[in-house]
Amino acid sequence: MLKNLPVLKESAGLRYFTFLYLYVMQGIPSGFALTAVANYLTGKGLSSQSVGTFVAVVGIPWIIQFIWGPVIDRYQFSVIGHRKQWIVLTQFMAFLASLSLLLISDPVKQLGTVSLAFFIHSNFASVQDASVDAMAISVVPENERGRVNAFMRGGYLLGIALGSAGLSSILYHYGFYYAALTQSALLLVFTLSTYVIRLDQGDSYIPAFGKQRKGFAAAEKADNPGLGWLFKQLYQGITTRKSLHTFGIIALVYTCNSIFIRSYAYHLIHTLHWPYNAVSVLQGGWGTLATLLVTLGGGVLADRIGASKLQLRVMIGVCFFLISFNSLGALWSHRPLSISGLILWNFADPLFSVAAMPVLMSLCREKVEGSQFTAYMALVNFCDVAGAYLSGLAMNYLSAPVIGVCCGGLILGVVIIICFSRRQKRREALSEFTNLP
Repeated sequence: MLKNLPVLKESAGLRYFTFLYLYVMQGIPSGFALTAVANYLTGKGLSSQSVGTFVAVVGIPWIIQFIWGPVIDRYQFSVIGHRKQWIVLTQFMAFLASLSLLLISDPVKQLGTVSLAFFIHSNFASVQDASVDAMAISVVPENERGRVNAFMRGGYLLGIALGSAGLSSILYHYGFYYAALTQSALLLVFTLSTYVIRLDQGDSYIPAFGKQRKGFAAAEKADNPGLGWLFKQLYQGITTRKSLHTFGIIALVYTCNSIFIRSYAYHLIHTLHWPYNAVSVLQGGWGTLATLLVTLGGGVLADRIGASKLQLRVMIGVCFFLISFNSLGALWSHRPLSISGLILWNFADPLFSVAAMPVLMSLCREKVEGSQFTAYMALVNFCDVAGAYLSGLAMNYLSAPVIGVCCGGLILGVVIIICFSRRQKRREALSEFTNLP
């Protein structure tokens, strides 16, 4: 029966499905912690700063996940599939960490314990995420990266929908215990399923021993570079001028996106008195299928017109939305307007990710592509965590509409600079061409 299982190497379609599946697994706990539980705490009366601190604590392991990239690349060889051993092991540990949530009786009174439990879970989940990203960048051809990133982001959206909308509904109707139990059961099923997916025809289901182990020694030595060389290449790859400039733009957009959506969700629950479950369902439930279709279409578009061009267009759309929608902040009390804004925003982050991730992948160096891309993702996660924390602080002094307009203005300023810079480069290139003898 095991011989009939799918092999990732043989089919592009299966490659897309596999990464979609792995990202669904990642999205469930993310949606539960950062949306369902965060909105639950807001609905129970906690301050914006307390909720922002909770989100920041949960997100800290994702900030330092760059530490794991070189280790994953150093020991990437495995007879069960390159880097697959990291995915299965860390996902199982994440499942065990999820079980610890069952000991929580009152999340509001035990906020410190809740934060610690999610923090421990995030440590294992961040290693698993880094392993999947490293696997993706090493096996996906460059001309398919837009589409594969679309499937990865689409899977993450589906996972978030299950974690935020689905688990929030269980949390709202049955309590925290049953929501945590459901998450744990889902993670166990995904872990077992991941183990039986083979990445290559030659992959095994059990570790190698004795003579079989010796037969793999040469391949293992060739595929596992030294740590010193890895760190040197990683540093050189990240600190190039092109890398710093490209990532700086992406980081600003992610930070602004995080600041806006956190402050907006808090405003809906705390100021407009929406039920926290309604906000979680809208953030992760309604429009998920439409968002998934748009995201997949964006992946195809990124491969056709180029990821950098799509990235600029999405940035223009995001800054236009932020400025126009937040200018109507006085009308947010009208639910149709607020709901429309929340649903439309569900398209912004996935589309930007579909464009930005292939751009970052193109900067990664061979043999350290996993480490370098993981470092970028750690910084992106830092932007999300920093945005959540900054929004909590900003809400003490500014209203959500003002915060949103400021975020849109920052992105607009970057768009203007990019357009001006590209125009200058075209003029210089045209000038050099016309001056040729």
